[in-house]
Amino acid sequence: MAIELYDREQCPYSQKVRDKLAELELEYDETVVPDAHSDRTNVQDRTGQTGVPVLFDDNMAEEFIADSTEIVAYLDRQYS
Repeated sequence: MAIELYDREQCPYSQKVRDKLAELELEYDETVVPDAHSDRTNVQDRTGQTGVPVLFDDNMAEEFIADSTEIVAYLDRQYS
């Protein structure tokens, strides 16, 4: 899968990214992380940080994007 999203179910920033992915009808792999930052070892191992949402995409130059506004802007540029 080219697009991977690490997010939280009840996070409004994560929802913003999921909404954009749905709007653009993009398929993606989703990893829902725990609410507690201390339990987010899977995303920390990949990014060095525990914040979400985090987007990985085989089509982007960056390793990952970790800000919802930047993720949405990237998705618009890349897939609109």
